[in-house]
Amino acid sequence: MRKENMHQSVEVLYKKVDECPIVNSQLSFFQMVYVLSGNGFLHINGNAINYQTGNLMLLTPNDYHTFDIVNTTEFLLVKINSEYVKEYKSKSIDHIGCLLHYATHLSGCILKRKADEFLVKSIAESLIHSIDNTDIYDEDLTTHYVNALIVIAARNIAKIKPSGVKESADKRILEIINYIQANIFVPQKLKAAVIAEKFDISDTYLGSYFKTHCGETIQSFIANYKIRLIEHRLSFSDMRINEIVAEFGFSDESHLNKFFKKHRNISLTAYRKSKILLN
Repeated sequence: MRKENMHQSVEVLYKKVDECPIVNSQLSFFQMVYVLSGNGFLHINGNAINYQTGNLMLLTPNDYHTFDIVNTTEFLLVKINSEYVKEYKSKSIDHIGCLLHYATHLSGCILKRKADEFLVKSIAESLIHSIDNTDIYDEDLTTHYVNALIVIAARNIAKIKPSGVKESADKRILEIINYIQANIFVPQKLKAAVIAEKFDISDTYLGSYFKTHCGETIQSFIANYKIRLIEHRLSFSDMRINEIVAEFGFSDESHLNKFFKKHRNISLTAYRKSKILLN
């Protein structure tokens, strides 16, 4: 098993290959993979996923992956290190956080919006042009292109339904899920009574309605979503525990630690140390 590392904030590479140059590689960074041409399979964490021209895939830190190339493939690889993840901010949405939470390799290509396929292809071609024709301010231009890819990837991944949501789920359940995710840092807005009033559902019916469509209770969904976000902050940020406490609206560090240990059977500090050792 080879561990892949990077020291730049962002690195963009073009590869045309008949076979995977690195077998069973483990990443220490995020990598978006755009398929310019060709087809084959991405083997990742024990799963085999078909890829083809026009696919955009996301690999996250500590993923184990290998490409099984059926026909000669042109890849555009966009690598983003953890420092970039820590510093990336947006006024509208925490795009990296969205990527982290929704990334699901079983879905393969993350592009769910047809209109974005053209945008991604155009950005990929622009990035390749920058690689082949170096000029002044290339680094700044590349950063803007990569940021655009992050935004596009984030909004497409946000379209992926949580795994428990049934195909027959109505529009309102998806609106409730979006509401929960948008207000995850505001505990007062996540109370059942508040959600029920917001979506004109009775308090008593909300619980059974959510479980019917999502396969889990609304309290479980909120807790699991919150846990995943906390895990990402412990793994990929330098935030102190008290800062995470304040961000998620816990009363104190003890309260947060008790909540985390209940769901992950490990303390916050122990979890962070385990990720540091892994990386």
